[in-house]
Amino acid sequence: MSERIIVGLDVGTTKICAMAAKVTPEGIDVLGAGLVPSSGLRKGIVVNLDQTVKAILDAVRKLESIVPVEVNSVYVGVAGGHIMAMDSYGATPVKGPEITEPDVQRALETAKAVYVPLDREVLHVIPKEYIVDGQDGIINPLGMTGVRLEARVQVITGSVTAVQNLLKGCERAGLQVMDIVLEPLASSMAVLSEKEMTEGVALVDIGGGTTDIAVYRSGALVYTSVIAVGGNHVTNDIAVGLRLPVEEAERVKRLYGSAVPVFQQEGQLVEIMVGGHEPRAIPKGHIAEITVPRCEELFELIRSELIKSGTYEMLNYGVVLTGGASKMSGIKEMAEMVLEMPVRIGAPKARDNGNPGFPLRFSVNQYTDPKYSTVVGLVLYGAQEEARSFSNGDMFGAILKRMKQWVKNLRAWPGRIF
Repeated sequence: MSERIIVGLDVGTTKICAMAAKVTPEGIDVLGAGLVPSSGLRKGIVVNLDQTVKAILDAVRKLESIVPVEVNSVYVGVAGGHIMAMDSYGATPVKGPEITEPDVQRALETAKAVYVPLDREVLHVIPKEYIVDGQDGIINPLGMTGVRLEARVQVITGSVTAVQNLLKGCERAGLQVMDIVLEPLASSMAVLSEKEMTEGVALVDIGGGTTDIAVYRSGALVYTSVIAVGGNHVTNDIAVGLRLPVEEAERVKRLYGSAVPVFQQEGQLVEIMVGGHEPRAIPKGHIAEITVPRCEELFELIRSELIKSGTYEMLNYGVVLTGGASKMSGIKEMAEMVLEMPVRIGAPKARDNGNPGFPLRFSVNQYTDPKYSTVVGLVLYGAQEEARSFSNGDMFGAILKRMKQWVKNLRAWPGRIF
């Protein structure tokens, strides 16, 4: 594999980040990232195309000012409340003496043949397990002997309109979309260990507009969900409670927000700025009175989702929090209290051997931050794709390798105008 530059693009509700990495036979070197405030999206969905295009261009130009590269193509993440998942099942007779890739593909295609409304499209089919002649729990059936192959899968669908508009925003910014990746899967690539995914773990990616959940067990993704609550809800609560502009409320949240009560610092005064007026001082405890209930509500919703899905009891490694909002003071403690299980904060980190089989290195430590988890995962996926290192036993390759054809199909959707 020759040296290549890979660019990941995380188009979120509160931020847009473009990250470049150099991929060589020796590994992946993250070179830099351009991060700018997002505009034009609400809860992960494009609501103003012109603003979205401008923000994407701003992020790309900022990246190009940091790293001497010209960005023409990107691996882009998709998320938001329009993403839905359903369980399905498919079966096929085995054609030869042992199971081959075509047998697996036929089983997955039959599992994919579920009713999907016309305004939705199947993004991909994620294998949960295979069954060979009644023997279940099989992760990779290739080469096994059997006469009947069954597949239990999760079918991920998205709104055709929502994803078309995301693609349109990228292409109007002059970018070729190489592939599109479900964001919680990308974040998982960046922050979860193979041990966690084998023993049972829930990734909780807290973004600005939504919170994504991805549950892994036995090395497979078994459940995904989106909760329509994120960091912006805390910001808005502060803005309303303290009568502040949203920009100042965001600053107050980042500096003084807490997910747990601040008894020892309750009386400590902090300054807040009200547009056009003199700064005023308020007790830090008053801010916590606003932020704590919303954080508690979020984790109650997460707990309810895990219990309802039947995955709560399988999380031997607990929960990994990531995303920009996971940096709020006390959020780990609040999560542990409500969820009643171990919780850690997950962030990208350098490693000798990344999930796609590459060592991962960072030029500066600022990118080992939870807010970069998704975009680092997109770069990892892009490196895997560029190296054509998908193998039948690779869990993320098996999950994601059918995305490219879906993007091509979506571009050809009737009525699409660029």
